[in-house]
Amino acid sequence: MILGRIRTELQSLPLALRRVGETILSDPAMGTNWTIGALAERSGSSPASVTRFATAFGFDGYQQLRVALAAEVGRAEHAGWGTEFGHDIGPDDKLESALAVIAADDARVVRQTAAELDPQLVDAVGEKISHSDQLLMFGSASSGHMAGLGAGLFREIGVPAWSHTDIHEALSHAALLGERSVAIGVSHHGRTSEVIETITQAGERGATTVAITSIPRSPLAELADYVLLTGARETTIRRGSLSVAHSQLLVLDALYVAVTQRTYDAKALQRTLRR
Repeated sequence: MILGRIRTELQSLPLALRRVGETILSDPAMGTNWTIGALAERSGSSPASVTRFATAFGFDGYQQLRVALAAEVGRAEHAGWGTEFGHDIGPDDKLESALAVIAADDARVVRQTAAELDPQLVDAVGEKISHSDQLLMFGSASSGHMAGLGAGLFREIGVPAWSHTDIHEALSHAALLGERSVAIGVSHHGRTSEVIETITQAGERGATTVAITSIPRSPLAELADYVLLTGARETTIRRGSLSVAHSQLLVLDALYVAVTQRTYDAKALQRTLRR
């Protein structure tokens, strides 16, 4: 979903491109009617900046971006989702209002993640995991908790999976991986140095590397063999929000299902459910 990607990557863009993104997000439905000149004027930029904005998100030019925006707005209206994220949560907002924003934003983040997940890509990673000799998952801070939860889920269906909270343990383990191994790095912005080091080490040993991140052009994403994108929304006082965890969990759940469908063992699953 292009609107989700713009929202996620907005603050990392140069100022001129950020203004273009902010203008699009201010009224996505109306934005689909703007010419390149109109968007440039409204954003206080130039047609060249609008073109650079489009290419920064993987489009050949503004016209292709405009078509993608129109398609997304149409799908959202048909489904009754809407295209706007809730307003920013500030310190003076009433809790009732903040709760409504949280619920709306988190629901949209899950839908965004589901829409951006390529089933064929998830299936390909699931195939690698189901035939792996070991699965190493690593993240830092809250992403580390998600990696640990994911490893636990995979162990319950017989996949030899591990996760580490210590970078030295993770690097030591990554050094022992081989061509039949899979290493998954979990990082919201894809710039966590410890995760990048671990996935680099795993890749050098011949392991299949996977990035779970919200930034498709992040250092982690550019390093990995497979990239599974998440979506997330932060507000002024809701940094590192649980919406990040929700989107990461959705990706991990999709991988879990992809592997379980290949290795389904009703008796084994029943034994682990009795624990």
